[in-house]
Amino acid sequence: MKPSYVGKVRDVFDLGDSLILVSTDRISAFDVVFDETIPNKGKVLNHVSIAWFEFFSSIANHIIETDYRKFPEPFRSDSYLEGRSILVKKCKRIDYECVVRGYLSGSAFKEYTKTGQIAFKDYPKGMLESEKLAGPIFTPARKNDIGHDENISEHLMAEEVGQELFDKLKSTSIHLYTVARERLEKSGLILCDTKFEFGLIGDEVILIDELLTPDSSRYWEASTYKTGISPPSLDKQILRNYLETLDWDKNPPPPPLSKEIQLELKRKYEILEEIIIQCTSRK
Repeated sequence: MKPSYVGKVRDVFDLGDSLILVSTDRISAFDVVFDETIPNKGKVLNHVSIAWFEFFSSIANHIIETDYRKFPEPFRSDSYLEGRSILVKKCKRIDYECVVRGYLSGSAFKEYTKTGQIAFKDYPKGMLESEKLAGPIFTPARKNDIGHDENISEHLMAEEVGQELFDKLKSTSIHLYTVARERLEKSGLILCDTKFEFGLIGDEVILIDELLTPDSSRYWEASTYKTGISPPSLDKQILRNYLETLDWDKNPPPPPLSKEIQLELKRKYEILEEIIIQCTSRK
């Protein structure tokens, strides 16, 4: 079986009115896919996403089935899909990443140091890297299938999708981030930032893609958090930090990844998975 679409880290099988999303062990950074894989990564991402989708079950999402043995044939006979695949509703993807940030880090910190702005809005002088913001902020990006996604202002996104849909996407994204952050704080984790994706079935907005995974989010341990640095993370930022030390222009071909980096990512992803599963399962 060949996938209908091969993404950076997911394979997609189109079944007509539904899709099977398969989380592979591929890894990407700066929108470039690496030749090396991270063992078990796909299962971790799938497990974490499903846990969060179930935790936020009151918000409509795209999941039909998570047990591959209940998929249509021939997929139910393919044991490779166990633990790394979901059957989902087909929808019209809203081509924007709905990014929510609670701390000044990553590309937002780079923008701030250059312009004094975050997502094209002015912020006070003297803020430190990783500083907690006064409240969660919405910093959208326009999705591009080829090349890098494009950070845009709230005003531009509202113009492009319409004010009513924009308000819905923004409020839902901030709600998801806020609830997850408060929940995780009880487990000693800080949710620095994350991105959500949405689709439309008719006029209904549904939550799609992955949810609060270490590929789509930046997680810090509260015990090692401090401002003025990029704190040690339990997510793909480990890879980004490593790549920033190399003489690489962030365009293909990617540099090779050492076994040490691969195993460190695997270990941190699995630590995060264990914490999140415990966190989301508690009443």
